[in-house]
Amino acid sequence: MQDRFFALADEIGRQLKGEEGFLARLAAETSDFVRFNHSAVRQAGTVKQSYLTLELFKDRRHASQSLGLTGGPEDVDGVKTAVSRLRDVINDSPEDPFFLINTTPEPTSRVLPARMPTAEEGIEAVLAAGKGRDMVGIYASGPITRGFANSFGQRNWDAVEAFNIDLSFYLRADKAVKMSHAGTEWDAGAFAAKAAAATARLDALARPAKTIAPGGYRVYLAPAAMEELMTMMSWGGFGLADHRTGTTPLIKMAEQGVTLNAGVTLRENTRDGLSPSFQDEGFVKPPEVTLIAQGAYKDCLVSPRSAAEFGVPQNGADAYEAPLALDMAPGTLAQAEILKTLGTGIYIGNLWYLNYSDRNACRLTGMTRFATFWVENGEIAAPLNVMRFDDTLYRMLGSHLVGLTAERDLLVSADTYENRSTRSMRLPGAMVDDLKMTL
Repeated sequence: MQDRFFALADEIGRQLKGEEGFLARLAAETSDFVRFNHSAVRQAGTVKQSYLTLELFKDRRHASQSLGLTGGPEDVDGVKTAVSRLRDVINDSPEDPFFLINTTPEPTSRVLPARMPTAEEGIEAVLAAGKGRDMVGIYASGPITRGFANSFGQRNWDAVEAFNIDLSFYLRADKAVKMSHAGTEWDAGAFAAKAAAATARLDALARPAKTIAPGGYRVYLAPAAMEELMTMMSWGGFGLADHRTGTTPLIKMAEQGVTLNAGVTLRENTRDGLSPSFQDEGFVKPPEVTLIAQGAYKDCLVSPRSAAEFGVPQNGADAYEAPLALDMAPGTLAQAEILKTLGTGIYIGNLWYLNYSDRNACRLTGMTRFATFWVENGEIAAPLNVMRFDDTLYRMLGSHLVGLTAERDLLVSADTYENRSTRSMRLPGAMVDDLKMTL
């Protein structure tokens, strides 16, 4: 596939006229998908797809077109036709003042080593975890490939093979325990242990549910709950354009020097993530960008467009200037002792329906979901009926953060819109005092 893509790039180059140039991007995958319901396979199949996005430019005029690739000679005809059509478009297009691309070739190649389960092994492991239970979920695995080429001779290649298992074990109605397991190194024992820990919570869910009054409570936020908080924080929190236009929810950190707890360090960790180290305009990303260092805001993610608009250097961010491989440094709390450390309070496994109730104050509201428990004296006492929280990240990760766990989870996005996502987060759990539950 790599040779075919680069051969197509060479062909595109031969079609250029005068001062024209091109950018070519490949997104390809071969993915096994299996859907489960009532602990049985309900749908299974393999998706094999390759899409080429061709962008033609001349000076600051540019336009793009995407086309599916078959691997046959018709692909050459397709790119020839696309170049001709795009030429007509850019001749009538206005100049883009913020069009910035990499004109200095930076070739890269990464083929990430992996130890993957066969489809049969993955399916058998999931079915074993769901045996005798009402389990629903999805299994996805296989290679994901990204490529880049341009008219300046740059060639980039990235190939990863990963799996992602996203399951829910249901007791009844909304009483369920959710778990995910993802990565590039399959370990059947590790998956079985995680599934056993999740299903063990079902016994606790069978107890009569408890309703508590609104107020401030000591809570433990599991990594999956932290993922929801970090997703909201990433929505405009780290992009240069959001900071320069004053729309970032972290404006108090950016402009007033407000800090989080010194134990909070966040990085865009491209080196250890699943996303490629190059972006759509051909710029190569640094191995990591520190966004928050020991509680203080440090750097923004800067896309080429923002770099051109605001006159600062780019640092390889994509157009949305959101993290694709967010990494939160671990703390010191032991996961095995987390209930004892919590003492009396709320264990929150998942959150959902999050939104900003006051964006400028970085105040979030949302609902507890699935396995959320009332804990007394270090023991699960009862499942907790759904609650709404409303609090600021400055309290949750700042003044009222007790600590973070030493163990972290790799959480890979289960999004499959158009193609399998490579976005990931590596996050600890968090112990928080006095989280405000409103109803």
